[in-house]
Amino acid sequence: MSKLQVSDMLARAFAAEGVEVLFTLMGDANMYWSAAMAKLPGVKVVHARHEHCAVSMADGYARATGKVGVASTTCGPGFTQIMTALTIAARGNVPMVVFAGDSPLAASWYIQQLDMAPLALATGAHYVPVKHVDRLLDNVREAFQIAQVERRPVVLSVPMDLQKQPWPHLTDYTSSAELVPTAQRPLPDPAIVDRVVDMIAEANKPIVLAGRGAIRSGARQALEALAEQSGALLATSLLGKGLFEGNPYALDIAGAFASDFARERFAESDLVIGVGAGLGHYTTEGGYLYSGARTMQIDTNPRGLWQGLRTADLHVRADARAASEAILARMKQRGVSRPGFRNAEMAKQIAADSPDRKEFSVQANTVDPRKAILELDQAIPKDWEIIVGGGHYFSIAMTHMRGRPAEKYHVVNDFGAIGSALPAAIGIAAARGDGKVMLIEGDGSLLMHIQELETIRRQGIRMLISVMNDGGYGAEVHKFRAHGLDPSDAVHGRGDLAGVATGFGLRGASVTQPGQFAPLFKEHQGANIGTVWDVHIDDLIPSRAYRRVHYGEA
Repeated sequence: MSKLQVSDMLARAFAAEGVEVLFTLMGDANMYWSAAMAKLPGVKVVHARHEHCAVSMADGYARATGKVGVASTTCGPGFTQIMTALTIAARGNVPMVVFAGDSPLAASWYIQQLDMAPLALATGAHYVPVKHVDRLLDNVREAFQIAQVERRPVVLSVPMDLQKQPWPHLTDYTSSAELVPTAQRPLPDPAIVDRVVDMIAEANKPIVLAGRGAIRSGARQALEALAEQSGALLATSLLGKGLFEGNPYALDIAGAFASDFARERFAESDLVIGVGAGLGHYTTEGGYLYSGARTMQIDTNPRGLWQGLRTADLHVRADARAASEAILARMKQRGVSRPGFRNAEMAKQIAADSPDRKEFSVQANTVDPRKAILELDQAIPKDWEIIVGGGHYFSIAMTHMRGRPAEKYHVVNDFGAIGSALPAAIGIAAARGDGKVMLIEGDGSLLMHIQELETIRRQGIRMLISVMNDGGYGAEVHKFRAHGLDPSDAVHGRGDLAGVATGFGLRGASVTQPGQFAPLFKEHQGANIGTVWDVHIDDLIPSRAYRRVHYGEA
């Protein structure tokens, strides 16, 4: 009989699954397992200050690495805290395993007892309960297999009294890698390819709109060649931002964040080819962005109906790169080549495009948020990871930053929830390990989980946080103003976030005028700890997206 406890064997199984970083907040039901994980060579444990943040850190880690993120909570109130984080991960198709300690099986009563299954399933996560020691390793393997293959979070529920039992079996463990199918590129049906070519041959102004699936497929080169052959302009979904960076015919983000010029091109397009993109509500502006165009969707799992919208006239069930290559080859075989949108004048107009040309006077001791983002973009090297949360500033950050590879952008907005970007950025920083991580976050969002600044200091995580501080909840402020209402209930004052950062042991600086970022960045590089920049942005400057949607500005 082994002297190991079940918690020890569980730790070994997780390590065998390739887990290198665990994000946890300990309680009675997961503390012994977390401690066992910390003792294993090659495993780093990051102790969060809030359970939501532990899961959000694992989410960020998974997005940045492509590996399964691992987080842990205790039962009852520890578990109920993570519902938002689980939902974000589920909607973001994030592979994750959450080790959730559960109440003891043998107890007649336990104060933190809770049926976790309905809660986990309601978020879109999968739920694997461990009910007997003989099935425990199979349950672990199942959790990791589902997380990888289905790309979603899995809650592994392990009763606390079972964890304390002696391990009664041999210590061999076969990881889920033995079960996960080999990655493949599904090829398109040749008959469907011919229908695609027919549609391209009839189009005068096509646009290729690519998303995150195209990034994962490595489809940039194939898509650019297809667009050149068909005369198409290029654009991306929000999550595809940066995919076609540097291409003279790239319009940047489509949909709600599109520039006025890009919106005009979509309005006159007669064919939109969606590739690895959901073509949902925001990407298509509720179906109105290109209402006069025929559409096709290339996706490994195309949906006819998505977010209440008909997605396409023709669906191609295939890998983004494989389909693009097949369509291009068939076009050449049939001699189909179209000039489309492409000419020197169009390239010139795209190069001169701006996400927002309107000028505003700026209040004293504040900066124009648009110009602040442009200055940030110049100051921060292009090989840094950029994490952007949700809020009014969000569209400004995503439309004004340029020149970065798609894999360097991380958008944490899958559930429309603010407050999750800080812990996600910590997870990405833990994965990267070299400090080349910048979070752009709002003041309201940061204050929701300000305690994690202490985690950054304690864990020795070197990262940069730029807080777009407008002294309140900017999204609500601008919506109130747009409807002629008093926004005071959403205004709370700017406070001293730089001082708060120094109180947690980090470096802090306030930015109240242009030209400060370059010297501040040099100072940050010379230090060996995290830094918070408290950027006082003018709260009277609405983003272009807000002015168009909420203020009715054409």
